[in-house]
Amino acid sequence: MGSGIWSTDVYDAADRYRRATGASAFSYSDSGARKVHPALDPRGAVRESRDSDEHPQSLAITVLFDVTGSMRNVPRVLQTKLPQLLGLLQRQGYARDPQIMFGAIGDATCDRVPLQVGQFESDNRMDDDLGRIVLEGGGGGQMTESYELALYYMARHTVTDCWEKRGRRGYLFVIGDELAYPRVKSREVARLIGDDLREDVPLRQVVDEVTRRWDTYYLLPAGSSYAGNGKVLDFWRGLLGQNALELDDLNAVCETIALTIGLGEQAIDLDEGLRDLRRAGSAATGTVSKALARLGGGRRTAVSPLPAPGTKRGGVNRL
Repeated sequence: MGSGIWSTDVYDAADRYRRATGASAFSYSDSGARKVHPALDPRGAVRESRDSDEHPQSLAITVLFDVTGSMRNVPRVLQTKLPQLLGLLQRQGYARDPQIMFGAIGDATCDRVPLQVGQFESDNRMDDDLGRIVLEGGGGGQMTESYELALYYMARHTVTDCWEKRGRRGYLFVIGDELAYPRVKSREVARLIGDDLREDVPLRQVVDEVTRRWDTYYLLPAGSSYAGNGKVLDFWRGLLGQNALELDDLNAVCETIALTIGLGEQAIDLDEGLRDLRRAGSAATGTVSKALARLGGGRRTAVSPLPAPGTKRGGVNRL
């Protein structure tokens, strides 16, 4: 996957059609769907971000949403701001060949659709994948959702050329407001993903696996059930350190993602990114500045050399 070029004109035409006909951008969910769309079913699937003639320097970017409770509005907000996200990444040169995959997280202990995973796309098919997400709005009501299951999938069921060929991590953004379960349960993995695990996998082990290949962030936005909750923030900062970010405006999710990538790719420093937002007419500069201040004004990317055949690959460090 990952072929084609994003077109704002195509996006705008689809948006005008939906407005004229009263159709929803999330028609699959809003039509009453209660099972995962076949295109987003993680069972037996591996998602790949690959180089091509169109995109010779592909950069894998994954955005996973918690769609339980109040969080199910997050994909709707992001869908309306896709052109702004792609504009910052491409027109401002934050990433040369971004390939974006969207997915959704629920609670595997009680939800019908606890894990949904799209494809890595470079064109308007990423909008199609967003529209296929079931916004279940469930959850167990105990401040815990199945983030660990999504992290397991990202660690063991994704393949990216940015890592395999260039030793560079992709970017993973998890947008939520609750805790993960302490272990990846083997029975849930078997039922939803299809892997046969001999035993459960501790959360810390899965986080270590996923952060080896993915520069991983947890975004806790305002307007969610546990926004500003110290227990949630402490939990994710214990796992991801400074990469657990608070947003005081839900509408700043796209801009935060774009500038985080721009910083990580050394395309901008924070001040340059904030100027880009102001020039684009964004009202999110204050929120983004506050959220990303924890990351510093800019970062260097240290890439470990690719290993010789048969040896273990080194990691990628953000300094």
